Amino acid sequence: MKPLRIAQMAPLIESVPPSKYGGTERVVHHLTEELVGRGHEVTLFASGDSHTSAKLFPVVQRGLRLDGKSDCVFPSLLELAKVYLEMEGAFDIVHSHIDCFTFPFAAASSTPTVLTMHGRLDIADFPTMLRGYGNLNYVSISDAQRKPVPDINWSATIYHGYPPERFPFNPEPSDYFLYLGRLSPEKAPDQAIRLARQCGIPLKIAAKIDPSDRTYFEREIRPLLDHPLVEFLGEVGEAEKIVLLKNARALLNTIDWPEPFGLVMIESLACGTPVIVRSCGSAPEIIRQGVTGFLCSSTNDFVEAIGAVGALSRKECRRDFENRFTASHMVDHYEQLYYRLSLDRSVKDLSGMFAEA
Repeated sequence: MKPLRIAQMAPLIESVPPSKYGGTERVVHHLTEELVGRGHEVTLFASGDSHTSAKLFPVVQRGLRLDGKSDCVFPSLLELAKVYLEMEGAFDIVHSHIDCFTFPFAAASSTPTVLTMHGRLDIADFPTMLRGYGNLNYVSISDAQRKPVPDINWSATIYHGYPPERFPFNPEPSDYFLYLGRLSPEKAPDQAIRLARQCGIPLKIAAKIDPSDRTYFEREIRPLLDHPLVEFLGEVGEAEKIVLLKNARALLNTIDWPEPFGLVMIESLACGTPVIVRSCGSAPEIIRQGVTGFLCSSTNDFVEAIGAVGALSRKECRRDFENRFTASHMVDHYEQLYYRLSLDRSVKDLSGMFAEA
């Protein structure tokens, strides 16, 4: 089939890819690179400090977080105006990763838009807003993500994916466990620390602290860090993250919220590292119980899993990643959706021409 002209609209908080923390931007990067590699004409709308083999359209000079900014409303509206108003008709497909800002623009445009929802959908007025634009082309990143709003036009569930070559497999890890992500209440890092102390296992914590979570960190986490088994590393870059993952005995993922996907879990599996995770959100879709990790519901479940994780096959963890969570798998599914929507548009255009005749 002929190559497509595709607009990828990324969030502007971080660069694409991000230098450190930033899951959505990293997914956009791998999606964009794979699409370019397949011969598509891709334009990436992102911050100017992004790195891509696509055509880069810089909406802001650099990722907003680097300038201490968290309000992305006006920059995002500028991004949308560029794609849908100034460049109307320049693309066969628009793929938005910036959620609800896109809705009215996509609804008014003749160009098909794919909307990948990257966050949780059960907050504030979000379900009402989604239902108000229920006929758009939504992609969920797990089936679990859909549960708060099952009654809109879900075009597909497409799991995130990474290039396998970015994550070296390690069959013989060190003796520590790893907590990786953000230090926030819904991630429950305090539980990971208490488990490490209870089970007598070394725990490395590689995590960022958002300004909104600073009070939580000072009150709940900092008092727990003064222990010989616990090593707090702060936020780490991509290279250091991979080294930590591949050498860990297991990822201790004590999340306590309906996480829509959880990139850290597939990053861990890619290195051959099993995942011990609370059974909530997308975790049961990503982790195979007793094969690539353990799904836990109680403190006792976590304690038993920590003791049993050494019996799991690290080769099986890597194999499961290669079979389900590579960038190639992800882009196969997006490509199919792009072509289907493009064909639907062509059929509608032809129908309109015949109707006018």
